[in-house]
Amino acid sequence: MLGRTANSIFWLYRYMERAENTARLLEAGFRMALTRGVDAANEEWRSVITTLGHTTTYEAQYSEYSGIQVCNFVLRDSANSLSVFAMIEHARSNARLSRTSITAEVWEAINECWMRLKDVLARPVREANLGDVLAAIRRETTLVRGATYGSMLRNDIYHFARAGTFIERADNTARILDVKYYLLLPSLAYVGSSLDSGQWDTVLRSLSAERAYRWLNAGRMDPRGMAEFLILDHRFPRGLAFCYAELGLHIASLARLHGHESQCNTLLSAAEARMEAATIEGIFDSGLHEFLVGFIAGNQAIADAIALDYRFTE
Repeated sequence: MLGRTANSIFWLYRYMERAENTARLLEAGFRMALTRGVDAANEEWRSVITTLGHTTTYEAQYSEYSGIQVCNFVLRDSANSLSVFAMIEHARSNARLSRTSITAEVWEAINECWMRLKDVLARPVREANLGDVLAAIRRETTLVRGATYGSMLRNDIYHFARAGTFIERADNTARILDVKYYLLLPSLAYVGSSLDSGQWDTVLRSLSAERAYRWLNAGRMDPRGMAEFLILDHRFPRGLAFCYAELGLHIASLARLHGHESQCNTLLSAAEARMEAATIEGIFDSGLHEFLVGFIAGNQAIADAIALDYRFTE
């Protein structure tokens, strides 16, 4: 496979996953803002923009952080080159560049995703329909993932697609966790309080994890247990441990197909070993924020190594 084709496939699925997870982050911010006063809610919207890395672009246009203004900026603002709709367009462009490498079902799902979200986001989003818009984004991206899983040959194309998915999913789950614990919690005095537990419950819901966590824990909502579930539990498909286990399988498959292991295999093996050795007590003792920042940096290093090892720029 040509490096530029691998690059298109990898980023096609990164953009699709990022669009979905950006919608999830907005939902988390919206739910949390509903439980707070106006000033505190605006600070939470500021933290969403900060987590997405949009602060400079946003503040060039707006002087305050109101919920619906933030949502429209993140979802559809033409001044934001990484809006959700822009990401869907980037994904579609990458699909067109690699059209002969994906199935007709995948192309149709991506194209229909783009057309439907173009229609949904043609007009400014209002608070009354924000939930429907975010649900539409999650639904359309899920259909693309389903078409991929159900129709793609399990070759290097598929493994690059899944590697892009799990690199991006791990990054976004870590960022959602960090925005809750480090940026949204108003004071360390709230740790362990009913507000703290309520925010963790909101994060679980934004990651579609609330029902699974309650089922496993008989309804007991313990912040430390929730963090352990989202970071270390191998059974939850949006958890960090699960993402790295799946990423490891696809990177190993690429190594077998190409006849040798590369730097990305080495970095990922080390990251998986650290994850296996970690305990939630150790993570909290050393600092959850510090752990997540380190995880995000390590995740980016793995992504960069994949691009270098498989010559994405050639």
